[in-house]
Amino acid sequence: MLQQTTVLDLSRILAGPTATQMLADLGAEVIKIERPGLGDDTRSWGPPYAAVANSEAPQSAYFLGTNRGKKSLAIDLKAPAGRALVRQLAASADVLVENFKTGDMARYDLDYESLRQINPKLIYVSITGFGQTGPRANQAGYDLLMQGMAGLMSITGQPDGEPGAEPMKVGVALVDVLTGLYASTAILAALHARAADGQGRHVDLALYEVCAASLANQASNWLIGGMVPARAGNTHPSIAPYQTFQTADGYIVLAVGNDGQFRKLCTAIGCPELGSDMRFETNSKRVHNRDVLTSVLSEIFIANSRGHWVDLLEPLGVPCGPINTVEDVFADPQALARGLVKTLPHPSLGTVACVANPIRFDGASMTAAEGPPMLGQHTRELLSQRLGLADAEIERLVRAGVVGTWDASQMDKR
Repeated sequence: MLQQTTVLDLSRILAGPTATQMLADLGAEVIKIERPGLGDDTRSWGPPYAAVANSEAPQSAYFLGTNRGKKSLAIDLKAPAGRALVRQLAASADVLVENFKTGDMARYDLDYESLRQINPKLIYVSITGFGQTGPRANQAGYDLLMQGMAGLMSITGQPDGEPGAEPMKVGVALVDVLTGLYASTAILAALHARAADGQGRHVDLALYEVCAASLANQASNWLIGGMVPARAGNTHPSIAPYQTFQTADGYIVLAVGNDGQFRKLCTAIGCPELGSDMRFETNSKRVHNRDVLTSVLSEIFIANSRGHWVDLLEPLGVPCGPINTVEDVFADPQALARGLVKTLPHPSLGTVACVANPIRFDGASMTAAEGPPMLGQHTRELLSQRLGLADAEIERLVRAGVVGTWDASQMDKR
């Protein structure tokens, strides 16, 4: 797909690396620029870590989750010689992704305006908390902060007055993940446009705006209906019953999306009269009378196990399922049949497991063939093959601390 595309990844943590991992999965050569000796912040974010033999530095699960298929080039951007190397790489690159604070790249002469002078075809992606303009442009942004400021936490959690009521974050850094997906979409569109006009683009992505965009129908409820959404626990503002119910041995999710499914549900649970009850016969009425309906259904579901209810309702086409742990997810027959987990080669661990890219083309998974790199693993290769540096010059840069390397031959000597 993208085998002829070269990506310079100057991003770290999650949003940018998610975007560039997507491009690596699609076949691009992704060169991850990292700080010598330290690397991406997430290399040290743990536990858990993957155990490594021969006293090799431990590999954090966090880093291993978002950096497969990339090449690691350790360069000190604070060194003028390091910045010069990046400019040389940018001269022939197709895409550059960075998530430095607004203005930082300009101080390094690595901003879009500087690099477009040497490569007008460069697609340059800047990911920040609040974007390149506006009164908050210089403020740092993190996923949790965005979930709070951009409204997501205001609609997540138990409603006021309920046990445990307070605004809650989502259980994963969802804004970062969504920003990475928006970034990869923008990059693919820019590559398509460049094929027609030969011009690069500057993509300006803000976590704040991505989070606001992710509010979807909840944002429309305000913009169109003037309704300020509130926390509603596991219920849905516009559909009922569409929530969790406690059973005798755990919880199930019930996601009844239309009136026909509701009537099937009522018949299956032995209460066909609920399907024709005037209070519940349409979705709008069920939403209006949600509390009464929830009370009735709760008494029914608590009387039997979640396995009983899932086995009863699934064959009838009533959407329901257990609330799985992460362990349960990867043991599910559906996950096993679809190859949701991939095992990739890793230079230090031997192999590493990862979640496969969900994109399939003609039945084939679009997951990179190599695991995440060690810090500086490809420094010598890239400086030699892409920039034509002689071994003696590379050694000089290593001794000066401008670049860092990783040597697989040293593993057995430790």
